Amino acid sequence: MKKKADRLDTIKMIISSQEIRLQEELMQELQKEGFLVTQATLSRDLKQLKVAKAANAQGSYVYVLPNDVMYRRHSRQRAGDMLHASGLVSVDVASNIAVIHTRPGYASGMAYDIDRHKPDGVLGTIAGDDTIMMVTAKRLNREQVMEMLETVFPNVNDNEK
Repeated sequence: MKKKADRLDTIKMIISSQEIRLQEELMQELQKEGFLVTQATLSRDLKQLKVAKAANAQGSYVYVLPNDVMYRRHSRQRAGDMLHASGLVSVDVASNIAVIHTRPGYASGMAYDIDRHKPDGVLGTIAGDDTIMMVTAKRLNREQVMEMLETVFPNVNDNEK
């Protein structure tokens, strides 16, 4: 059984990558990703995520995430594939603080993974939509931070721009 947090992340990825008009469409996309949910569960998930409906360029109403102006719907990747790809854009380091820039919507999940894996020397993270502030116990250079991130995200160096 897949976890609720994974389901919520998948819902966000589906909504941000496709124009979903109906809950039935969203349920079908979730099923493709391995999530079997009832309409009641999906309604609760959408309410928790604060999902709304907004008019698209053609005048149809589609589901959108809060502050959805940052999301672009030009990817046709499956949501599960997008979730397993690194969302890293760049890393800047100053003393014992690393500022990690991610693709929109990725920062919270990546910060959660960093905190959960507890790489040696990481005191904690704070995340926004596309930025993570990671505090370390000692001064590190960028290469050391990248090595630390590699322990949590094995493909992080492959995806960095």
